[in-house]
Amino acid sequence: MVHHHRATLLPHHIHNEEKEQADEMKELRGQLGDYACRHRKHGHDALLLMLAGFAFVSCLLLLLPNSPFSAAMDDLLQLGRTRRCDQEMAPTPPAPCAGVPNGTVCCDRGSPRADLCVMRGDVRTHAASNTLFLLAAAASADERIRPYTRKWESSVMSTIDELRLRAVPVPDPEGAARCDVRHDVPAVVFSTGGYTGNVYHEFNDGIIPLYITARRYNRKVVFVMLEYHDWWMTKYGHIVEQLSDFPPVDFSNDTRTHCFPEAVVGLRIHDELAIDASRMPGSQGIRDFRHMLDDAHRGRINAIIEEENAAPQAAPAAAALAKKRITEQLAVDDRPRLVIVSRNGSRAIENELELARAAARAGFRVTVLRPRPDTELAQMYRVLNGSDVMVGVHGAAMTHFLFMRPGSAFIQVVPLGTDWAAENYYGEPARRLGLHYIPYKILPSESSLFRRYARDDPVLTDPVAVNAKGWQVTKKVYLDGQNVRLDMARFRRRLREAYDHWAAQRRRQQSQPL
Repeated sequence: MVHHHRATLLPHHIHNEEKEQADEMKELRGQLGDYACRHRKHGHDALLLMLAGFAFVSCLLLLLPNSPFSAAMDDLLQLGRTRRCDQEMAPTPPAPCAGVPNGTVCCDRGSPRADLCVMRGDVRTHAASNTLFLLAAAASADERIRPYTRKWESSVMSTIDELRLRAVPVPDPEGAARCDVRHDVPAVVFSTGGYTGNVYHEFNDGIIPLYITARRYNRKVVFVMLEYHDWWMTKYGHIVEQLSDFPPVDFSNDTRTHCFPEAVVGLRIHDELAIDASRMPGSQGIRDFRHMLDDAHRGRINAIIEEENAAPQAAPAAAALAKKRITEQLAVDDRPRLVIVSRNGSRAIENELELARAAARAGFRVTVLRPRPDTELAQMYRVLNGSDVMVGVHGAAMTHFLFMRPGSAFIQVVPLGTDWAAENYYGEPARRLGLHYIPYKILPSESSLFRRYARDDPVLTDPVAVNAKGWQVTKKVYLDGQNVRLDMARFRRRLREAYDHWAAQRRRQQSQPL
């Protein structure tokens, strides 16, 4: 499950008067700068408005010489010299360790989320000692790293194999083995341990950071995996093939010495299910990642469709005819497609059938998707990529919003006590992907907890205070101990919003010239 780490990921913000004033000034400066950029090329009317703004701020400056407006005024006066509207900002400085010289080990430990080390030169694996050697003259580096992207979470990091990175002189007195396999492309070394097995963590901690780290190599890279799992490669092999032209190396079980001209040990991570385009080559962002998912699954989806089309040939004639009729009906059914991602166990929708009927009455073609651990990823991708709306209760399965097309709608049912996690793990990332995000925060009366606790119990009235007692309490009460029964009178408004969004999208598409 998704681990809520609001209190542990980064230091708490200091809420004091100076901080609030600084935030206000930062916002004011940004607003003034954005105003200038928007109106710089709109002619004399905009210029007069700008001059009026200058005059107003100048008066404040004269009348209130000690006011914080002076700082904003200084920034505004510098706009012409420091800010270039209509042009790209200066390129982001290279990441630490990006330009290390040959024969060097460089480790970037500045991120609160993950460490990353770069070894450049004659790099050799030694699985028996969990070591990567760098053979270099007059070298003496000795670093240790656990290549997983939850650095702040000591409990899970303790389960990740630690690698030793050693730079040793040439000739090597430690006896680093000769090369059994020599690669002429770099290695990216990472672990598929930790919370692997949970789809949220598989994407957030693994797949997206792997994309961020490896994309710059344009597939000319070898993945070296710690805690290699065959099932992981079965599930994500199509994605791995989009990022590397070479078979991965199982570090622990492949006892041969692999030699590389460079090794990146660890993965870079930007945010929850997010990619910061300003830190990526070619300004690639989360939509580019989704295009890669399209490419990864297209071949398998086409094969599934061919298998389905071939199946009726072996079926009885009546069954084949019935399937043909259904297919023909679906072909002319132009209603928007809504997928309900069903949950078993905790946080299930108790009146799911009522929800499906309400969605159908609202004008949707409804599919209930019940993913199992063995559900093929391409099957999930096919259903969600072809849908217009996804509905589901907060939980790891909401990670599948990544399979939705930009412009689609995502309705997330937010149970009690999950507001922060629902917004930060799925709501904001969905917006960045270009989805129309619709949160549905349930009332206490819609929670199964309403039947177990007194009306004035903090579990119902003050979830923030209950969550403050720690992760284990949150998990027990709100994640593992709660189901929802939707108030359909309230929820129909979300269905209507999703339908109206789809209709508006369709009108825009139809109005575009061919």
